[in-house]
Amino acid sequence: MDRTDVEFLSGSQRCAAWLYRPDGGPETVPLVVLGHGLGLNREAGLDKYARRFVAAGMAAMIFDYRHFGASEGEPRQLLDIKKQREDWHAAISYARDLPGIDPHRIALWGSSFGGGHVLTVAHQDPTVAAVVAQCPFTDGIASAIALGPVSATKVTLLALADTVGSFLGRPPIKAALAGRPGQAALMAADDVVPGYGRLARESPLYQPDVAARIGLHVVTDAPGRAASDLTMPVFFAVCDKDTVAPAEATVKAASRLPNAVVKRYPVGHFDIYYDDAYETAVADQTQFLVDALHP
Repeated sequence: MDRTDVEFLSGSQRCAAWLYRPDGGPETVPLVVLGHGLGLNREAGLDKYARRFVAAGMAAMIFDYRHFGASEGEPRQLLDIKKQREDWHAAISYARDLPGIDPHRIALWGSSFGGGHVLTVAHQDPTVAAVVAQCPFTDGIASAIALGPVSATKVTLLALADTVGSFLGRPPIKAALAGRPGQAALMAADDVVPGYGRLARESPLYQPDVAARIGLHVVTDAPGRAASDLTMPVFFAVCDKDTVAPAEATVKAASRLPNAVVKRYPVGHFDIYYDDAYETAVADQTQFLVDALHP
């Protein structure tokens, strides 16, 4: 298979992406757009998913959100929910215009925070053919409860200070992405630092913190409710031991969808990216996409 560097515009800024095409096969193929979770970029563990999908006869594209990775956007590490979803729509539009890609068979694959994005984006664009949401963020309140009161309070104080500073034109005040229980981090649990760290080490462009203002917006976001009227096939990969995106919130969201496929794995939020859990999940996801995107 072939992987090339490509780029597309989202607003006035450039998003960097990798485009994968299968060797040989039909003249026109479906394509899976992949995006990552909270604060991560395309280098952190997503290449192996794209290659498995391409080996099954699909094309794939992994992109970096604006302000992250190899994409443009200042200040760096600005996590804006609305802008990231605009990036998804821009990626879909770009993919649909690619030669050799069937514009009617575009699927979305998102993990963690990106898993929430794909549910909302598919709600906004019902022509999306299929969705895979891996360990998805579906309910901000559930995730805030999982974060714990001490960490949540510390993050909120940082977020308030950063928001005020942004109105005054000051540089962002940062909040850590990963921490131990009780620390001022957007994700704080016993398995977060080693699990998230394993992913982050794969990316030379990774930075460990983001503008803290996102802490005021995550709690009010609920992609699971926004996705209640999706009609395309949706695959939910649920981690039963998830300390970041609680499993029951995701299962509840999936129960509202008529074409949902739910697979539950006895692992934590970060375990699904590696080893036996990854092999099982990616095989399930690949079969789902092959079935959903069949001509």
